[in-house]
Amino acid sequence: SLCPVTMTSAAIPVLRNEPWFETIRPLLYSSQYDETDGPLSSKTGMMVGMGMTEKQGGSDLRSNTARAAPLGVGGRGGAYRITGHKWFLSSPMSDAHLVLASHEEQFSCFFVPRWHPEGRKNTVCIQRAKDKMGNRSNASVEVEFQDAYGVLVGEPGRGIPTLVEMASYTRLDCVLGSTALLRQAVVQALHHARHRMAFGKLLVQQPLMRSVLADLALESEAATMLALRLARAFDESGSVLERAYRRVLTPASKFWVCKRTIEAAAECMEVWGGNGYIENGPMPRLLREAPVNSIWEGSGNVMCLDVLRALRREPDLAEALLASLRDDAAGEPLLERAVDELAGVFRLEGQELESSARFVAQQLVLLVQAGLLRRHSTTMAADAFVASRFSGAGGRVYGVTAGKVAPAAVIQRAWHT
Repeated sequence: SLCPVTMTSAAIPVLRNEPWFETIRPLLYSSQYDETDGPLSSKTGMMVGMGMTEKQGGSDLRSNTARAAPLGVGGRGGAYRITGHKWFLSSPMSDAHLVLASHEEQFSCFFVPRWHPEGRKNTVCIQRAKDKMGNRSNASVEVEFQDAYGVLVGEPGRGIPTLVEMASYTRLDCVLGSTALLRQAVVQALHHARHRMAFGKLLVQQPLMRSVLADLALESEAATMLALRLARAFDESGSVLERAYRRVLTPASKFWVCKRTIEAAAECMEVWGGNGYIENGPMPRLLREAPVNSIWEGSGNVMCLDVLRALRREPDLAEALLASLRDDAAGEPLLERAVDELAGVFRLEGQELESSARFVAQQLVLLVQAGLLRRHSTTMAADAFVASRFSGAGGRVYGVTAGKVAPAAVIQRAWHT
């Protein structure tokens, strides 16, 4: 259910600038789900999906071949006839889709309703449903537009920036959704470890398992704080730092949190042992659901390159982020060194900088998470996070820790909060 809801929510900032927005405003803001298939005039609520991906392009939207031709004078708010193919159309049961198509050697965004204004079905023809690894309860399909009716949204030629604006909101929801999956997986692992006896003791009482569970709990708490801080940045406006969070930290967080959730879900499944691999339990579905957020709305490399793009185009955002990170790192040598190292990478250029894009995104997220934990969590949890993520003692798998990280206290906090 989250995919259709987030796309509908993300469509509102794009559509509310259109002069005809008031005709659908009550439907978009309705708290009632209307499952009927009919013209918008007969509905009590509506959902909006997206259609950008084509088989030859994927994330490379400028290689799209879908075409739009005006039915009249054209231009913003004008009617168009759309032809072409989309490899993925998300949530095909939606009442309308925002679709990218080219016309007059430029790309624009089009509002394509499920029903034609004349009261007949619009000619958006489903070719096949996608047989996905996960997210199976929510359909994705391949479609052909056969002279489908559409209305141009935004300025002509601004289709990609318009849909990128929409994508920034869906990327936020990818972070929120992955954070929720991560928390659910950790709770399932904690519950199992508190009840499963092995070798004469509960799993949660065994030192190595405690290290794994504590590391997972820190990951979940850090992701939760980051996701909520990002959401606040979308609600606020004005400061350069809030804009930097929206423009730079959102793609970085989508890259990091979504990937870490995949690893964490697999680790939590392993806490269950063989039972975790059985479909009767919850763990297989959590693991299958996790990768889609990492891929959808731009895979890891696309997100990291978008981070660099934002930093290059708007240097004030980089300055604001570094200043904030330095403030948050004050008094902690490990964090201060990490900020200095990141600032040095910011000064790289060309291929050297591009090849470091994943490092930039990772360090940005980890430093922000560390700062949030230092401000809002317990000293014990914050110190454990910093030590495990910045001292070099942590590993590429959960539970590789050294020193005093008080795993029992971290686990207790995760279970009761």
